[in-house]
Amino acid sequence: MEHIRDAILSGDRSPETYAGIEIPRTYRGATVHKDEVAMFEGIPTKEKDPRRSLHVDDVPVPELAPGEALVAVMASAINYNTVWTSIFEPLPTFGFLERYGRTSEFAKRHDLPYHVVGSDLAGVVLRVGPGVTKWKPGTEVVAHCLSVELEDADGHNDTMLDPQQRIWGFETNFGGLAELAVVKANQLMPKPAHLTWEEAASPGLVNSTAYRQLVSKNGAAMKLGDRVLIWGASGGLGSYATQMALAGGATPVCVVSSPEKAAICHAMGAELVIDRTAEGYRFWNEEGTRQDPKEWQRLGKRIRELTGGYDVDIVFEHPGRETFGASVYVARKGGTIVTCASTSGFMHEYDNRYLWMNLKRIVSSHFANYREAWEANELINRGLIHPTLSKTYALEDVGQAALDVHRNAHQGKVGVLTLAPRPGLGVTDPEKRTRFEEAINRFANV
Repeated sequence: MEHIRDAILSGDRSPETYAGIEIPRTYRGATVHKDEVAMFEGIPTKEKDPRRSLHVDDVPVPELAPGEALVAVMASAINYNTVWTSIFEPLPTFGFLERYGRTSEFAKRHDLPYHVVGSDLAGVVLRVGPGVTKWKPGTEVVAHCLSVELEDADGHNDTMLDPQQRIWGFETNFGGLAELAVVKANQLMPKPAHLTWEEAASPGLVNSTAYRQLVSKNGAAMKLGDRVLIWGASGGLGSYATQMALAGGATPVCVVSSPEKAAICHAMGAELVIDRTAEGYRFWNEEGTRQDPKEWQRLGKRIRELTGGYDVDIVFEHPGRETFGASVYVARKGGTIVTCASTSGFMHEYDNRYLWMNLKRIVSSHFANYREAWEANELINRGLIHPTLSKTYALEDVGQAALDVHRNAHQGKVGVLTLAPRPGLGVTDPEKRTRFEEAINRFANV
């Protein structure tokens, strides 16, 4: 892999150079193993350790299918789906790979006894499969994680509705936490030239997810002046939602769990912040069997104190079970609760009277279609949104990186260097970098 790294670090991006680069037979990737899916049986979720299950293995380079690209990955990042994969919850991802493998001859490549994980990347195209015309070897790219076949009519209005929609690196193999990755050509987007490799890799999944969930007509369709409650507002997903609310003329009400995380929200420009730990909110009893509506009411009162007497128009939901009852309660009459995940539990409970009698809406949101991901990436490219990258690990330490996210010990995103030998490389437009330097540094130091 050294010859590929050297070519990229040289700055040469001519298609002829990269077309002539020899592709190795194997590459290093972060994997989970099919024969280890039972290793955490009987262990509570919070005690499951990704350092035990995530391996860095040499794996064969797969054959490219039509419409695909092979990318040399300079950097990647950790998302919560990698945590789920590494602790085999809510179920092992090998079932996804087995079902996908039954769909076609090329899909069989994905059904392996190991799963190369990761749903973000920044790197350089090395090869393209038959039928790819838009992308050439030598092009610097980032990738979004929607893998879609587009053989069904249902996918052609919104590709997230395609029956064969999958999340790359989670429901498919050959993901981005590796030296090489295989993606469909319609996952590729231009790398913002003012960002380093690790900065460019970090927004992909969470930035696109936040965009669809909060801004797109397919989500909450946030508008100028909206008040938006954002759970986990300093985290990998919430930090992008906070930035989008501010950039879009809305007022974020940021909920965090420590003074340090509150300070991050203030540094991003948010004025209204609730430290739920300091204020002692307890939405569930200790056994986790019953919620306390008085705590919902107390949160609603606190929100109105901050907003000058107003409830929020939108609740940006992703913790799930722990917070969902409160989210339904605090949204204004006619408001929207938009949910994309359930990191604290998938079985939600809420009082439906506060939903139906107040004409509130629950809107589901899941990642983003290509157009939404492209628009979200363009916000990064234009410097309207900035990466929130707090820490970067080497590929060898991918287990520790995933553990940080699993235990919520991180701020913003956690990056992983794959082929890049050190942080800080990859900027090809230093003048543009200078224009945004102050903001980039501020968000990078979350």
